[in-house]
Amino acid sequence: MIKELLSPAGSFASLKQAIHNGCDAVYLGGKNFGARKFATNFDNLELVEAVKYCHLYDVKIYVTVNTIIYDKEVNDFIDYVTYLHKIGVDAVIMQDVGMIYLVRKVLPNLDIHVSTQAHVHNLEQIKFYQKLGVKRVVIAREVSLSEINKFDTSIEIEAFIHGALCICYSGQCLFSSLLLNRSGNRGECAGICRLPFKLIKNGKELDNLDKYLLSPKELNTMDHVKELLDSNITSFKIEGRMKPGVTIGYITKLYRYLFDHYKNNEPLLLTEKEKDNLYSLFNRKFTSGYLFNNNYKEIINQETSNHIGLKIGKVISFNNKKIKIKLDNDLNQEDGIRFKKTNLGLVVNYLYDKKDNLINSAKKDEIVYVDNKIGLNILDDVYKTTDSKLIKELENYSEKRIPISFKALIKDNYILLTVSDGKNTLSNKYNIVEDSIKSETTKERIINQLSKLGNTCFKVISIDIDIIGKKFIPISKLNEIRRDLLLELKNVRENKKKDVIINDLFKVNFINSNTKPKLNVLVRTKPQLEAAINNKVDNIYIDNLELYNKYKDIDNVYLRLNRVINKYNDYTNNKLLVGEVGSLNKYNNSTLNMDYFLNVTNSYNIDLFRKLNSNLITLSIENNIDNIKSIIKNTGNINIEVIIYARIEVMISKFLLFNDDNNYMLKDRNNSLYPLIIKDNLMHVYNYKNYVLDDIKSLKEINVNNYRIDFFDEDYMEANKIINKYRKEIL
Repeated sequence: MIKELLSPAGSFASLKQAIHNGCDAVYLGGKNFGARKFATNFDNLELVEAVKYCHLYDVKIYVTVNTIIYDKEVNDFIDYVTYLHKIGVDAVIMQDVGMIYLVRKVLPNLDIHVSTQAHVHNLEQIKFYQKLGVKRVVIAREVSLSEINKFDTSIEIEAFIHGALCICYSGQCLFSSLLLNRSGNRGECAGICRLPFKLIKNGKELDNLDKYLLSPKELNTMDHVKELLDSNITSFKIEGRMKPGVTIGYITKLYRYLFDHYKNNEPLLLTEKEKDNLYSLFNRKFTSGYLFNNNYKEIINQETSNHIGLKIGKVISFNNKKIKIKLDNDLNQEDGIRFKKTNLGLVVNYLYDKKDNLINSAKKDEIVYVDNKIGLNILDDVYKTTDSKLIKELENYSEKRIPISFKALIKDNYILLTVSDGKNTLSNKYNIVEDSIKSETTKERIINQLSKLGNTCFKVISIDIDIIGKKFIPISKLNEIRRDLLLELKNVRENKKKDVIINDLFKVNFINSNTKPKLNVLVRTKPQLEAAINNKVDNIYIDNLELYNKYKDIDNVYLRLNRVINKYNDYTNNKLLVGEVGSLNKYNNSTLNMDYFLNVTNSYNIDLFRKLNSNLITLSIENNIDNIKSIIKNTGNINIEVIIYARIEVMISKFLLFNDDNNYMLKDRNNSLYPLIIKDNLMHVYNYKNYVLDDIKSLKEINVNNYRIDFFDEDYMEANKIINKYRKEIL
């Protein structure tokens, strides 16, 4: 199996750094539809240049179009993906299952990689996407290497090996969307998990300090390269489209070094200097993550969510003018430093030795002084957060050179010149040869001229010359044909593309009904269930297996399955509310309703799920009224459900803050309280307030005929009151 080192590119500078430091492929985003909206990203013309530049160096290029898509955006989305196909991208990375379904129909010759935003974490999900015709799945960061190695599949698996981690399963986080109207599923994540929280137990704060309870460390698997390269993983992915190019280049360089050493059976060791460089460029402390089954202490950094840097010394005294530091590591003028306890930082514009002389740099064990322009007033540890010397070194990388071979047959009045890069071979015949009268052009002279490649992207590894007779070739002409042939080879490499097949954009099926509106309810407790039964609601979803088993014989009762499933139980012929696509593949003989966790935001989601015999499809709460209207207009109201009241689950995490049965909540800086529940060894985080869709009138006007209430901690009386309130509103 060919193994691929995949690097991010948030800008053209990052792209070049990744390529020239040894990646096999890059992934990047355009200005629209990408899950890193706030990276620099590439406009359409820059994308053309990026594709050419990557293909010139035999590097594959994947473009992210991995957001959820609203109905009004579908035409623009398809136009954009078609454009990407035409300019020659090697694959697109996608989240929205409706758009995957659509693109496979419209652009059948375009490779699709399923984004980590699609929440792929088990084999049934992989099978689902394989049936849709995708080439690769990017596996969830929560899946261990041992689990990946058990996946029996013919499609490629891509996994993150370095960079930022999400505390929530990707594509399943609504925190930023609900709090700040910045959707993580739309590339606008505000990083709520990186903010400080307090942990509340049974109504009391566990301590008085704000801590970064949900902020993960940086993933770093450099100590596990052998296990990774021996695994089922095809592509090894570095996160970092928001990071500087020098950081991406250096991380790529280290993994390239380790990968190549493994291939050559050489020791897989980094020097202390290389490790220090990594810490100074970017770290929140490092972890090998869930890939290697790390526990709580190895995943989270509660001290800070920011770049920490490299510890380089201690403050041993201070006054209003100067800070005196004993160094444990090198420090240079223009470095950035931070003091740990105070979290104050500065740029070392001036660096002084013990005699108060200005110096450019200092070494380990030396005493130095810096200006106290931040008012530091305590003894503290000192960390280097920017290494100016290292950054300058990394900015001056060596560009790769493409190895080529020349062959020349010189005969009669022509030269037949051939160039090959190992994959492409080009030949041209030039009538520039004369019989030698006074001056003969020797093999050595021809070799010398063909070797003069200047600042081109090529390097000569062999030249084979065959001259029949004594010949003369004007050197200017020889230089000209060399330049022309290399320009043609460069053009061939840059413009390598697949055939583009474009089918018509098909319309989805419209199915409508004028039946009486239905009220459906999700319950978690027996009193809530009794309220739903006594009020004769149309469908009841039970989020409790024990409770479900007691009432499952009632015709309108469904079991709500978790949206993270590592083992599928036998629920053949049961009624199920499912929140991930693996259940569609596994339980195709059961009655299935689709939960809002499937992020349904367009008509093609509806069309696909209907064709897969979904009984009822709950729309994402990230739909506004206008988009709901569009979906109903295009698909009709059959099979469509809208949530009107719920305590929304904003996160689901493999990370556990606690493991007992006490009542826990998170408290943010605004004193809002977020309930926490552990279920099936996963932590569920709920919003601090109920989601209420007030505009029931607009939903009635567009003939929505399935309305849903999700109960959380309501008692019988509250549940009864809410059911009756909304029943009156929808009828």
